[in-house]
Amino acid sequence: MATVLTLEDVAQYLHVHPSTVYRLLKNCSIPAFKVGSDWRFNQESIERWIKEREAERPLAAPATPPSR
Repeated sequence: MATVLTLEDVAQYLHVHPSTVYRLLKNCSIPAFKVGSDWRFNQESIERWIKEREAERPLAAPATPPSR
């Protein structure tokens, strides 16, 4: 059975403020659904969403030591 999270659960899971989750919802950037007037999130969908964001991010160039 799928785990369903509240907005507060997702904010905690992502280590962001709940207002950030609301902003992502407003931009239709995060997978979610409504139950009445409350937002709910499928944990598997959130984990997949995170992995997709990580795949889109370019790899950082290796750090070069400072020249002397």
